[in-house]
Amino acid sequence: MSVTSTTVLEPHALETGRDVRLFARSNPCPNTSGLAPTYLQANLIILPSKYASDFRLLCARNPVPCPLIAESSNPGRWDSVRSHVPGLDGPAVLTDVDIRNDAPKYNVYKDSKLVKSGCLNIVEEWTDDHVAFIIGCSFSFESALARAGLTPLHTTLKRNVPMYRTTIPLSPAGVFTGSTFVVSMRPYRMSDIPRVRDITRVFSATHGEPLAWGWQAMEALGIEDIHSPQWGDAPIALDGTPLGRLSQYDDLVPVFWGCGVTPQEAVMRANLEGVAMAHSPGYMLLLDCKDSDITS
Repeated sequence: MSVTSTTVLEPHALETGRDVRLFARSNPCPNTSGLAPTYLQANLIILPSKYASDFRLLCARNPVPCPLIAESSNPGRWDSVRSHVPGLDGPAVLTDVDIRNDAPKYNVYKDSKLVKSGCLNIVEEWTDDHVAFIIGCSFSFESALARAGLTPLHTTLKRNVPMYRTTIPLSPAGVFTGSTFVVSMRPYRMSDIPRVRDITRVFSATHGEPLAWGWQAMEALGIEDIHSPQWGDAPIALDGTPLGRLSQYDDLVPVFWGCGVTPQEAVMRANLEGVAMAHSPGYMLLLDCKDSDITS
């Protein structure tokens, strides 16, 4: 399929990462879960260059919630990246891109405070000093789960995945101190969890296998209310029942993965100076590489 920035298509008809980027560049786009199956989806964090080395170290010390895939080829470059994935060069990760426009929605932070939420581009905020970091996203393994008959509920229900702030500390790096993991959650039956773990384990570049599962995991992670995610939609069963109401008589349990919203939490807790930017949770940047490129 050939898609240009003026092509009129429904998002579900977009077949490649490039298709989604070009569509999002000039059209309202829903959350990206389920779009362009098998193409990697990515979180964005965009920082003034003086914080770049500390952020790389944060990712190296916390590879589960912050798996670094690529970054701007040079400060100020919004149209090319260099890869951090062995065997995958920058053009294989991402070409024909405008990082300022090609995620469906963005958040903007000034002096570590959120000042814009859900904006459609960051052209005005971008400067020649900014560096974009591309972090793996768990949406990338959802195609593999679906192929195994384990389609996540939020995809079936066309909702955004719920994401929660935890009390699990990140290993600090430079200015990035005092932050905690963010996790995403997909419910599964207890009997399916061994297969879910096996399928997602090989996706280490996009968070890998679950960190925890079961209702007891909420206490361990410091999550007080399953129905009150900090980002995304509250979880429900197929019939619309709130997930927590099933806990006493059904084996559908919450399963938690590391989440690429974690760096946004780190930015808000780091008291950074200047303007930082990120994707809006659930509205990811689609890449040109595929799940087979990181699992083979």
